[in-house]
Amino acid sequence: MGDLSAHFSKKEFACKCGCGFDTPVPELVDKLEIFRELCGNRATYINSACRCVKHNAKVGGAKNSQHVKGTAADIRLIPGMTVDQMAKLAEQAGFDGIGIYSWGIHVDVRGYKARWDYRK
Repeated sequence: MGDLSAHFSKKEFACKCGCGFDTPVPELVDKLEIFRELCGNRATYINSACRCVKHNAKVGGAKNSQHVKGTAADIRLIPGMTVDQMAKLAEQAGFDGIGIYSWGIHVDVRGYKARWDYRK
């Protein structure tokens, strides 16, 4: 049980540097709940979400990263699913930005459609 929604907590969204930035926009959390349901209510693990400017630079994030705005989350590959399956369900959940990686997917609510595939 979460403190932001039925399945997500602020702790999962917190910047990894410990600065205290842990507040995603509500739309992101709402769409993550929809995504989780579309995945058959499987556990959905967030690798990275909110990032302060300093931490974003340290991890090589884009200069205008959605993570800095609290509008993005990186979701670890769900066991038994492919990144392509996850991306398709993210599309159905209504995410604007969807990035495919070997480790999972990036999703965001940037306000316009964006897609990319950086699998290695």
